[in-house]
Amino acid sequence: MTVSLLAPLLIVVIVFCRSGVAEPLCKTLTVSGNPEYPPLLWEAPGNSGQLTGAATALLQEILETMGVELQVRNLGSWARVQRLARVGELDMIAGAFITSERIRYMDYLLPPFIHLPTAVWVPKDRVFEYRHWPDLVGKQGGTLINNSFGQGFDRYAAKNLEIMGVRTIEQSFEMALAGRVDYVLYERLQGQVKLQRIGLAEEFLSLDVPVSNEGLFFTFFKNSPCNTFEFRERIADLLYILTLSGRMDEIISEYTTRYMFSQPQ
Repeated sequence: MTVSLLAPLLIVVIVFCRSGVAEPLCKTLTVSGNPEYPPLLWEAPGNSGQLTGAATALLQEILETMGVELQVRNLGSWARVQRLARVGELDMIAGAFITSERIRYMDYLLPPFIHLPTAVWVPKDRVFEYRHWPDLVGKQGGTLINNSFGQGFDRYAAKNLEIMGVRTIEQSFEMALAGRVDYVLYERLQGQVKLQRIGLAEEFLSLDVPVSNEGLFFTFFKNSPCNTFEFRERIADLLYILTLSGRMDEIISEYTTRYMFSQPQ
């Protein structure tokens, strides 16, 4: 569906939302996420206290129709964001995979706003055969601290694989080039734009078979005052329309360009 066809649908939904509820159910929504996730999320150029990216741009389009203000905070590493989530410092995370641990303190909004294959990234001069998870046994991997790649792979990795967590994904790629790890686990979309941005796109390959292909969700913290059934349903209705229309693909294209041409921090 094109943007021109999407507009009438959004108008109908906007009218419905505004006529159905006189006042917003939540006036301000405080959001954070993984700052190492371009083009979905990264540190806003010129403002280290905020994040920008396709994920929050999509959320902004939804909340504007509801009269809700969006505040996007950069709280540091992905591991720290998740720690703060548990103690109620935020209303929402803009992008998380489902795990049994996270379900205990977060409610997931359906549908996922994107599906992301996670790739095994290797230096071009040290490519190895990868067909399924057991091919990683005996090798040293690297990724972000507290990163998840889906419940199934996470459980397998905890029992069978050696994966070193670091604070930034650049560290993982640098360690792979130095021979300190054999591979890097990172989403294919994010890896492509990150490596191109830091000038290492010609040094790495993503192996053909992904370790997982997971849906990425907006998640409410269970103790957030904004986390009501009515508010979740209104967001979910608009999210469904936008994702079905292909709007997320358009936003990702726009924010990939923004990330590639923004000034390095």
